[in-house]
Amino acid sequence: MLARVALLGEIDARTFAVLDDRYGVLRMPPACDGIHRGLAACQVLVTNGVEGVTESELDRLPALKLIASLGSSADTVALDACRARGIQVTNTPGVLAEDVADLALGLLIAAVRRICVGHDFVRSGQWSNRRMPLTGSLRGARVGILGLGRIGSALARRCVACEMEVSYHGRNRKADANYRFWPDLLSMADACTILIACCPGGESTHGLISREVLSALGPQGTFVNVARGNIVDEQAMIELLETGRLGAAALDVFENEPHVPEALTALDNVVLQPHQGSATASARHAMSNQLIENVDAFFANRRLLTPVTDDFEGD
Repeated sequence: MLARVALLGEIDARTFAVLDDRYGVLRMPPACDGIHRGLAACQVLVTNGVEGVTESELDRLPALKLIASLGSSADTVALDACRARGIQVTNTPGVLAEDVADLALGLLIAAVRRICVGHDFVRSGQWSNRRMPLTGSLRGARVGILGLGRIGSALARRCVACEMEVSYHGRNRKADANYRFWPDLLSMADACTILIACCPGGESTHGLISREVLSALGPQGTFVNVARGNIVDEQAMIELLETGRLGAAALDVFENEPHVPEALTALDNVVLQPHQGSATASARHAMSNQLIENVDAFFANRRLLTPVTDDFEGD
């Protein structure tokens, strides 16, 4: 069967098997000059949401009509170039928000209550010789959420349940949100002790969390990132953590994944995860179903389930 779907990057075995059985899947070579003979007939490109879909990739797929991304974000796709070429883009939003919010809260608790430090304290035998120092508390903490989409909203509910005072910053005020809105990120960081990033990636948020924003949190402040690694000035964050001008950080994403700066792994006031936000069996199964349904809809000339629109702001 002539492949009608191209694959960029790695996806789970189930999704690959279903698509390959129905339409035929051809893996895109990591480097290729010109148009690969098999790719010329592919109308759909499936990506894992991590591999970037650049204009050069689009040039290799002259018949391309749809990019189906396995993830809630679309910041790795050249959206403007797709619009100019009439290429539709879909993602898998909504189904992962609760699991990502769970991890964000878990990271926050681990950082503030120093759970990883306590774990090592017991395992190393230090408890028999001395008491572990006191930790911070979540109750009454002022938390600012950057990005009140599905993930941010799910996280806000969890923070309220933990008796934290919630506010948020984003492109626009949410009419249905009962939390304080800050039109300026730096002002929000200055008023909070906790900052949690849940915003989409892309050019508009690249470097958004600057040295000034992180410094505003102060020595007792905590920064949590479940968004994208490139939204934060990583080197400034490391310096502030090393010198005590930022109290703690809990990170699921990094600027150059999977490579994590050694300076971060050496700090005991940092909690690290290998980009596990949506990495639960149930979330990944639901994401797979959404992607497959979008591809099925395209080939059946039906309306796409989750198209990325011009006003897309992420999950």
